[in-house]
Amino acid sequence: MKYLIRWKENKNRKPLIIKGARQVGKTWLMKEFGKKYYEKIAYINFENAPNLKNIFATDYHIDRIILALEIETGIKIESHNTLIIFDEIQEVEKGLTALKYFYETAPQYHILAAGSSLGISLHKNVSFPVGKVDFLQLYPLTFIEFLEAVQQNGLQKIICEANWELMKVFKNKLIEYLKIYLFTGGMPEVVQSYIDYKDFHKIRDIQKKILMGYELDFSKHAPIESVPKIRMLWQSIPGQLSKENKKFIYSAVKKGARAKDFEVALNWLRDSGLVYKIHRIKKPALPLSAYEDFNAFKLYLLDAGLLGAMTDLSPKTIINENKIFEEFKGTLTEQYVLQELKYYLSEHIYYWAAGNSRAEIDFIFQYRDYIYPVEVKAKENLQSKSLKFFYTKYPYTQPLRISMSDYRRETWLTNIPLYAVCSIFQNTSS
Repeated sequence: MKYLIRWKENKNRKPLIIKGARQVGKTWLMKEFGKKYYEKIAYINFENAPNLKNIFATDYHIDRIILALEIETGIKIESHNTLIIFDEIQEVEKGLTALKYFYETAPQYHILAAGSSLGISLHKNVSFPVGKVDFLQLYPLTFIEFLEAVQQNGLQKIICEANWELMKVFKNKLIEYLKIYLFTGGMPEVVQSYIDYKDFHKIRDIQKKILMGYELDFSKHAPIESVPKIRMLWQSIPGQLSKENKKFIYSAVKKGARAKDFEVALNWLRDSGLVYKIHRIKKPALPLSAYEDFNAFKLYLLDAGLLGAMTDLSPKTIINENKIFEEFKGTLTEQYVLQELKYYLSEHIYYWAAGNSRAEIDFIFQYRDYIYPVEVKAKENLQSKSLKFFYTKYPYTQPLRISMSDYRRETWLTNIPLYAVCSIFQNTSS
């Protein structure tokens, strides 16, 4: 919302495309922003507006387009007080291209656009308005946003301010909410259900419906010949992540399968925002992207709660001490940490593995000209053999261990509590 306010006030404002997987709250965000900061909203969902199917097909005359939008919505569109929302913009021919003409010939209009399969459309042979639009990536709620949603603003504040002493005082409460968050995840509808009912069985039902909706999307939006492979690949991810070595193996999806067999399926899932593909790097040097190994990668889902739902993780794990952190060899915890990192870094998160596979660093990222190797620990077990090996080999890096232990800064390593991942980006320079 803060980003959208800055966008509204920017004199060089461009049409803004909000990207993100289905059900992360794109439509709600656009409408809520319109309600709060504009007098009027002209909302068009092109999936449900057959009258406008060819609105951009013949020409890009803005006056004609605005008139058509006014007729469809019943709203008198005025540039100074009306927010125009194009939802499911990928469903209308030349919709993305039209944004270029709004920017070039009618920049006075405030336009937001979104689409559940927009990422896929951006990689098709569509004339895309490069440099004529801005982007905002929307993710599921982070743990900090979850705390705000459940009105734990005090806990949120001590984390954001990196108040380590108060975090020690309220450690049990922070862990309690983190356990809940690992089960619910950050999908808005799921979090709202927790707020309203505190019923983990209801939560699981909603998560299952979201997963079912994603699988229906496979058939609706993906190339028909790729649908079986997309489904197989999607369903294999929890099993792949439960392995000791989490490197993605195609033969685990289907016996004898190779990369080329699932290339289209994998790209479709990634472009739709449903999975995150984390590549291995061969060497931790700046820039990390120059040392990317495109043949070795790990796949994660977009949300920890959905990962738990895919594996039928029982609600009992919430109250069973810290068992939830240990599920799937700590995979749920690792998934959570990745989501937190994605929020702050978006791209350029990698992992590292030694050639003999005996040592592996869960994540490695570049921030403010430093390289940070990250080891995720589901327990308070503070042995860090892989991280120590890595640091001995590359002593110019800044090792981080994210665990259940309290904050501690050692000569070669900083330990960050699991519930305070966001504090990394407030304190890395210190």
